[in-house]
Amino acid sequence: MAHLARLLQFSDSTLPIGSFAFSNGLESALQTGVVSDPDSLLRYVDLVLRQTARMDGIALLHVHRAALADDYGEVLLADRELFCRRVGEEQQLMLTRVGKKFGELVLKIMPSPLLQRWLDAIRANEAPGCLPIGQAIALANMGVDEGEAFVMHQYGIASMILSAALRLMRIDHIETQRILFAAQGRVEGDYQAVRELSLDEMASFAPVFDVLVAHHTTTHVRLFMN
Repeated sequence: MAHLARLLQFSDSTLPIGSFAFSNGLESALQTGVVSDPDSLLRYVDLVLRQTARMDGIALLHVHRAALADDYGEVLLADRELFCRRVGEEQQLMLTRVGKKFGELVLKIMPSPLLQRWLDAIRANEAPGCLPIGQAIALANMGVDEGEAFVMHQYGIASMILSAALRLMRIDHIETQRILFAAQGRVEGDYQAVRELSLDEMASFAPVFDVLVAHHTTTHVRLFMN
């Protein structure tokens, strides 16, 4: 029961790591008309979850296994590989700012020598500090299996977007919960699709999303950092 309770704690959308400052491209999606109503919002969440599974999700699974094997070199490699594949400065900023905050938070709650080593590397500019890397290390240390870790990460992405939607568009909490419930139905399929892929196969083709990320950097009025 304690295991489940702690897993819920680290997947809580109110976890104080700064994710509230990012919309994962939704702000530009609304400004450009890509998202305009609940149905298009669900399609957008699905798009981001598919992309994230094939990028962040692969890195997370790789690092979870590396953490269990105490393979620090593989942790650093996955961190760098994920960072380099993220298109746009704002996407990189989102991953690393929230990743560092997550590592700092976890270390105030529980000991983790590998997480401490990774955080020290971030502070020394020897590692970028992407969020899925810190999540994988911390959850492996807690005894969370890789499937649970993958679900938690994907849930966090969907929750981040829908939290932003409540501030950006005319939609209520009930509708966002309906969308969240529907979007989570894809998580097992995404896990099965990526669980055997290597870091070299970490890639995603989502040109509309990449254009939205680029659009946000030139927007004069912005509520979110991404």
